[in-house]
Amino acid sequence: MEVNRRQFFKLSGAALAGSSMAALGFPATQAAAEVREFKLSRTTEVRNTCPYCAVACGVIMYSLGDRAKNNRASIVHIEGDPDHPVSRGSLCPKGAGLLDFVHSPSRVLYPEYRAPGESSFKRVSWDWALDRIAHLMKEDRDRNFVTKNEQGEEVNRWVTTGFLAASASTNEAGFLTFKTVRSLGILGFDNQARV
Repeated sequence: MEVNRRQFFKLSGAALAGSSMAALGFPATQAAAEVREFKLSRTTEVRNTCPYCAVACGVIMYSLGDRAKNNRASIVHIEGDPDHPVSRGSLCPKGAGLLDFVHSPSRVLYPEYRAPGESSFKRVSWDWALDRIAHLMKEDRDRNFVTKNEQGEEVNRWVTTGFLAASASTNEAGFLTFKTVRSLGILGFDNQARV
């Protein structure tokens, strides 16, 4: 019987695997019959965008949980979205490590506020945080809004506040953001895609 090099490696690999399983006490028929369940078969798939840079790569996140009222699903796997027009399924090292970012114990999940003179932050509600931002913006706009320049021309601008928009937004959301910011008179407006 003539055995070429490829057949030799196949036979010796099969023999080694079989003898190792037999030595460990596993009958070959039981091991061959064992079928492992695909790890994502019971998960819920959600498409999203990577939060890191201005490229806005598409990701698919898989969460495991029964979606009961008092039970939160947990993200168990994140991968690149092959159908996404920007990245076509590829992710940079930061995007590939998104699962660590999601499960990081130091990740901030709620708004926090540190009062002047305090040394620590305290957790506040979303309503309180958004109201505070709105009130501070209103006070600053009322105090620093410029209606006319030195030549008496109407300019209606607010130069003491700036706005940085997210690059992962859709064109429609970006257009609405631009219109809202400009309608307030804010001149300092930029997008994360340029940063």
